[in-house]
Amino acid sequence: MVDDDSEYSEFLSQYLRDQGVQVDTFGDSNDLLAHHDAYGYGFYVLDLMLPGVDGVELVKVLRRRTDAGVLVVSGRVAPDVFTQVLGAGADMYLSKPVQFDQVALAIQSIHRRTGPAGPQGTVWKLDRRARQLVAPDGARVELSETDVTVIECFLEADGEVVSRETLRSRLGKSSGADAADGLNATIYRLRRRIERATPELVPLQSKSGVGYVFRANLKAY
Repeated sequence: MVDDDSEYSEFLSQYLRDQGVQVDTFGDSNDLLAHHDAYGYGFYVLDLMLPGVDGVELVKVLRRRTDAGVLVVSGRVAPDVFTQVLGAGADMYLSKPVQFDQVALAIQSIHRRTGPAGPQGTVWKLDRRARQLVAPDGARVELSETDVTVIECFLEADGEVVSRETLRSRLGKSSGADAADGLNATIYRLRRRIERATPELVPLQSKSGVGYVFRANLKAY
């Protein structure tokens, strides 16, 4: 956890420890980056307004080095903060003030979808006729037309990152802040739709400054 509000950090970290989570705390982003195993953590909870490296830049640094979950919890007020945070590669943004149990639930949700990828034999399938995504456990996720277009992009990418520009183009969205917000919202809704349908890890992850990747075998029929 990286937050320069020592009182908030102390109480939140203790709450998480009571839930069985091991937590190390840093009051300065530079302290984290100087740590001997800065990129070895399984999850990061970050503030944005930090001494040292700014929170958004810290997200970018982490995303270049690790696929661990990143949750931003901050009181920064700006019209484009959501776009900045998700564009940098964070998995979710919560605005302070926020209840500790909401933070814990967000961590569980993100960890469930960003944990280690399943076995190579694990396959997700796009049922084009039914317009459904079939999870490895057989659960079926109802998809909107927009969702199908996004999944088709991941099929074509065959495990490689799909750029934001490619996704916006395929979805008919122009460039600009509004388009970025729209794409982030589209991906977020798709993730939530999958999470509600199956306990399987959701392999859809963001890549800082680049786009999104589907980190599992994906087929269509």
